[in-house]
Amino acid sequence: MKTIYLVRHGEAENNVRAPSRFKAKPVLTELGHGQAKIIAERASHLPVEALIASTMTRAHETALHISTRISMPIESSDLFVERRCPTTLFDRLWDDPETQKILKEWERTCVVDDARVLDGENFADLRLRAQQALSYLEKRPESDLLVVTHGVFLRVLAAYVLFSESLTPEQFESFLWGMKMQNTGLTVLRYDREEEHHPWHLLVWNDHAHLG
Repeated sequence: MKTIYLVRHGEAENNVRAPSRFKAKPVLTELGHGQAKIIAERASHLPVEALIASTMTRAHETALHISTRISMPIESSDLFVERRCPTTLFDRLWDDPETQKILKEWERTCVVDDARVLDGENFADLRLRAQQALSYLEKRPESDLLVVTHGVFLRVLAAYVLFSESLTPEQFESFLWGMKMQNTGLTVLRYDREEEHHPWHLLVWNDHAHLG
C-alpha cells in the first residue's frame, strides 16, 4: 500500500499575469510564499518519507518551504512539471493578440487527438507522462511520498488514475475545465498492488482547508 500526497505550488506570477509578459520561469508571488508556508505546516503532520518536486521554479520554491519545515531534502523530477507550452510564448506580452491566439490554439491541443502547436505538449504527451509518473511512484520504495506539482498536470494524473490507458481527450476536457483547483491544494492518491485490475485510487481532491 502506498499513499501519494500531491500539492499544487503556491500562487505564481503567471497565475495572476504579473508582470505583463509571459515568463518562462515564473516565481511565487508574496501570497504564494505565504500559501507555501501554510501547506508546509500541514505537511509536518503527514507521514512523509520522501519529498519530490517538479523542476519548475514555482514548484521548487514551494517545496523549499516544505523541506525546511519537515527537515527533508528535495528530489527534483521532470515527470511532474506543468504541461510544456510553446517556447515562442516566453517573454511575449500577455495582451498581445498573437500571444492569445497561440495560447488558445495550444490549449485546444490538450483536449483533442493528434493536434500540436509548435513544441508545446499535447494530449498524447500528457497522457504518456502521467503513465510514466505513476509508474515511477509505484516503483519507489517508500510508502508515503509528497509531490509538489502543477494544476493542469494534477488533473491529468487524476484523470489517468480513473480511466488509465482508456483516457480520451473528451474525458480529460471535463477534468480540465470542471475540476477547479486552489494553489497549494492537497490531493491524495493511493496505490494498492493487490488490486491488479485497478490499483490506483483517488482519495482526496484539492483539499485547501488549511488556507482558511
